[in-house]
Amino acid sequence: MNTVLNRLSFAFLIILLFVTTSFAATFTGKVIRVLDGDTIEVLINKDPVRIRLADIDCPEKKQPFGQAAKKYVLKIAAQKIVTVESKTKDRYGRTIGEVFLPNGDSLNRLLIRDGYAWHYKKYSKDESLAKLENKARKHKVGLWQDKNPIAPWEWRRGKRE
Repeated sequence: MNTVLNRLSFAFLIILLFVTTSFAATFTGKVIRVLDGDTIEVLINKDPVRIRLADIDCPEKKQPFGQAAKKYVLKIAAQKIVTVESKTKDRYGRTIGEVFLPNGDSLNRLLIRDGYAWHYKKYSKDESLAKLENKARKHKVGLWQDKNPIAPWEWRRGKRE
């Protein structure tokens, strides 16, 4: 009986190790599609993987600056080889992660710095991102030029109601 329990415990630990490390992967691939400002597809071993940029939220496509955010990502990331630091998966099966451009810059951070995204504080406590957003707001960069910018999560809530 003890041997069976030991084997089950060992199997459980192996499965747990596999599950926890599978979400913390780093991989490299080519950006083959930009769906919007905070969602891209990266080709990994001939398979497209949908990536939702972690810690940020860009305006929706029909929101002010939504198309501008998408164009920004197209300009600096489309067809580039990027490195993705995967954090987790969302309920839609997308990989949530930070995307690094060939020069090492974080696409996630650039979007906030240049005023095309909010720091998504509901899911991120990264103070450096909050500082980037505050600086963009102060200098009225990108979407912060708008007199009354509406956060994407508030805009989506309004569309549902």
